[in-house]
Amino acid sequence: MSVEVKIPQLPESVSDALVSAWHKKPGDTVEQDENLVDIETDKVVLEVPAPQAGVLESIVEPEGSTVTAGQLIAMITDGEASIHVIEPKQAQAPAEKGPSISPAVRKLLHEHDLKAGNIPATGKNGRLLKEDVLKYLEQQKPVQPAVRSASVAPELVKSVAPEPKPEPRTVPAETPNLYKAPAPAGDRVDKRVPMTRLRARIAERLLEAQQNAAILTTFNEVNMKPVMDLRNRYKEQFEKAHDVRLGFMSFFVHAAAEALKRFPVINASVDGSDIVYHEYFDIGVAVSTPRGLVVPVLRDADQMSLADIEKQIRDFAVRAKEGKLEMEELTGGTFSITNGGVFGSMLSTPIINPPQSAILGMHNIVERPVAENGEVVVRPVMYLALSYDHRIVDGRDAVSCLVTIKQLLEDPARMLLEI
Repeated sequence: MSVEVKIPQLPESVSDALVSAWHKKPGDTVEQDENLVDIETDKVVLEVPAPQAGVLESIVEPEGSTVTAGQLIAMITDGEASIHVIEPKQAQAPAEKGPSISPAVRKLLHEHDLKAGNIPATGKNGRLLKEDVLKYLEQQKPVQPAVRSASVAPELVKSVAPEPKPEPRTVPAETPNLYKAPAPAGDRVDKRVPMTRLRARIAERLLEAQQNAAILTTFNEVNMKPVMDLRNRYKEQFEKAHDVRLGFMSFFVHAAAEALKRFPVINASVDGSDIVYHEYFDIGVAVSTPRGLVVPVLRDADQMSLADIEKQIRDFAVRAKEGKLEMEELTGGTFSITNGGVFGSMLSTPIINPPQSAILGMHNIVERPVAENGEVVVRPVMYLALSYDHRIVDGRDAVSCLVTIKQLLEDPARMLLEI
């Protein structure tokens, strides 16, 4: 009896997905609920589990196929006798009809354009085994000649007369020959790789933001010494009490949430000819993954403690790298924070994440000379950048918002006391 494997219901607003990676091949045994294949959407990677235990009978949609919800992608059988391979996406040459050729062997024969009759079979009753095909392929590889220390045999070198040396040409000292022949170029290889759906979606949204918003950026600098001193003083106690490290991001999220309360237009968005003011503060935190940048959202960030923020960010980072974030966690933010400083960035102009109207950019912390009370002292300084949509945000509000964030970070007690 065979069971169909279909694409599950996709998240809202996602019309299709890409078959990213099959973890099983036809003929493999599978367990119930074992992940068969990864399906990549615009933002997340979904796993498709096996509906029952058995043997993967066939793969209908290979890697790279575009699929929709409810579409058939594979078949699972509860027995091994009737296993066969279906590959409708490619024209497949008829396989050799040797005795008892398994799907794995048939696939190898097709991939390498081999005939079963040309390969010695060692299986029972003359059955051709997978090991027979692999051994045959290994034997067909060309034997590489031994590499000698000299590129030409010594006996041949003796028989070749040396080329006559050209007469040296005198070059005046005042006009030296500066030309140097270019070194011979090696293999110049171009590798063409299609964009992942996530990368393509990122490109689409960034282009949309630049085309549809009037983006400006204001900058400021913040003395990080007060935050660093507070962090160093309490980080061990904090970690023991909350089982999470105390980082810098939680301070920035707190400061941003307080600044957004004071300047509501920074937390607003444009909807047609309307301005939508959000009376809640859902702050997205950019997380880098091997597949690209994602921005999971801290819901009601203004109501979260430093420990809650650090725990949630740690969880986001782990699941983002595994591609296990939920679609709901990546949508609906009202403001975003990105930290290029973790990669060494000194200064940048972050791009707004539509339909939001502003984004805060953090950068690396560098010791710089600054003036305090008429004296030059060295302080750990970070440059901040606030990009904003000038269609609805005036420069006064943007600059004032960034100054507020700076002041709160330079006096962390003000955040705790909410003053």
